[in-house]
Amino acid sequence: MIEPDHEYLSVRQQCDLLGLNRATLYYRPQRENEEVLTLMRRIDEFHTAHITWGSRKIRDALRLEGFSINRKRVQRLMRRLGLRVVFPQSFHQRLPADHEVYPYLLRGVAITRANQVWSIDLTYIRLIDGFVYLTAIIDWYSRKILAWDLSLTMDKSSAMEVLARAMRRYGTPEIFNSDQGVQFTSPAFLQPLKDAGVKISMDGKGRALDNVFIERFWRTLKYDEVYLNDYESPAQARGCIGSFIETYNGQRPHASLAGITPNMAYKGSGAQAA
Repeated sequence: MIEPDHEYLSVRQQCDLLGLNRATLYYRPQRENEEVLTLMRRIDEFHTAHITWGSRKIRDALRLEGFSINRKRVQRLMRRLGLRVVFPQSFHQRLPADHEVYPYLLRGVAITRANQVWSIDLTYIRLIDGFVYLTAIIDWYSRKILAWDLSLTMDKSSAMEVLARAMRRYGTPEIFNSDQGVQFTSPAFLQPLKDAGVKISMDGKGRALDNVFIERFWRTLKYDEVYLNDYESPAQARGCIGSFIETYNGQRPHASLAGITPNMAYKGSGAQAA
């Protein structure tokens, strides 16, 4: 039914027409080099535990564990994982000419209601024989995960799908925040926000804590779910992460929300799903 070499439609477009998820179609785990997988897992664990650690400190920690590795290799793997450090860095990603960067609008802003601020981000999710990327949107006030998706790559299509899904179900935020990654600065990703009159905000370079609420969620997800399981496929990861997010939104009380759940905080603010 799916033709990988179709003359006019890509595999993703064919999947969209058939209502299938591209990440699971015909997936056959491609076993990565075991050393590379181990390094990527340890780098992800170090970064999650110590978000201010840069490539030098992670290199030193890996060497203490017996790995023979230099800083350049750590940097390459961190870029592959999509990891960012919170302090300003000398490296500046060169964006395509048609990509736009916006100033950070949220410094000192009081967050008082649902749909005031949304954030999007992506993170690396390990499998037994590889990895995938998780993209999610969070509501800052309620900490509710509004939409999410797993993808085999870090391209903009997954981010666009997550944004479209969140806007269909929950409307639009007043401010939408992201980092300056190519997925989130592309014209195709930003246009729906512009059309809806949403104010666009972007983190400063190397300042992951400008997007602190989604960073906290990544840490919770990884320690309470991902690091406790070995996913054999993207489909298994999708099912387990989906169950975790459902529990996180609907059953997990938050101290920062006075002991209620994100769903309760979101609804209590007067916001309703479309």
